[in-house]
Amino acid sequence: MIGGIYTAIPTVHVVVPCYNEEPALGATDAKLREILGRMVASGEVSRESRVVYVDDGSTDGTWGLIERLARAEGVEGVKLSRNSGKENALWAGMMRSRGSCDALITIDADLQDDPEAIPEFVRAYAGGAEIVYGVRSSREKDKLFKRVTARGFYGFMRRMGAGIVNDHADYRLLGKRALEALSEFTEVNLFVRGLVPLLGFQTVEVPHARGERIAGETKYPFSKMAALALQGITSLSVKPIHWITFIGAAFALLGVGIALYALISLIVGKAVAGWTSLMISIWIIGGAQLIAIGLIGEYVGKAYMEAKRRPRYIVERIATGGGGE
Repeated sequence: MIGGIYTAIPTVHVVVPCYNEEPALGATDAKLREILGRMVASGEVSRESRVVYVDDGSTDGTWGLIERLARAEGVEGVKLSRNSGKENALWAGMMRSRGSCDALITIDADLQDDPEAIPEFVRAYAGGAEIVYGVRSSREKDKLFKRVTARGFYGFMRRMGAGIVNDHADYRLLGKRALEALSEFTEVNLFVRGLVPLLGFQTVEVPHARGERIAGETKYPFSKMAALALQGITSLSVKPIHWITFIGAAFALLGVGIALYALISLIVGKAVAGWTSLMISIWIIGGAQLIAIGLIGEYVGKAYMEAKRRPRYIVERIATGGGGE
């Protein structure tokens, strides 16, 4: 590394989390290895570069297929003992590769994120970028509902204090320094796309077109996206707690107004007329209190899980060209 520019041929690992991806994995492997093969031939990456598949407790034949793929040179498989969630599967793959690569790229198994951008990622890294984000160049192919919810997701996350990159999911490159720094984050409740921007290294964004899934079904319907947003916000920010304080103050002011209204009604002899406003107040304030209690409970639950210090995942098996471990 000279002046922030990488001068040697880097070893690059491509980490692919997999959950029930048997229908897509054969085509995914062929494409990723073809791209790495081209880059090895052109001298952009070293011959030690490889693809690392992480099986996140799949219930189909994903692991069996990974074992067969791992018999070839340049492929490795990691099997988690149970389904631990995509964030933990990503982490398992990154930590597995941390000491044996110069740069690491994460990409979903469905290859909706264009893998042809990988050479550009590596060139940006060779030019001095420690973190490279793959960002969608357009959402024109998305349905209206998907476009609206996606914009709402990123905007809401940022307003709630989660500093994520717009139109970026989990397609990124991390250099060795960034990967080492990321490994120092010890929380159990992971939200990787929110943690990476906290590292503060030199970054580059690479736009790419997003296509259709190779095969299989999406693992992130709207319900899971909403759960992911809640996970990210409560893992990275306490702004919702601050908002509860402001809402409480607003209701307190509203209460003063209702008290004045009730007092005036009493003075003029129309106390019964306040029944409607009283009922509305009870329901509004009661609902706000339940939301506040639930949100605080979310934070308490996360603190409880962090205090336990349970492992994020358990690796059951490793598959390499030399056989399983």
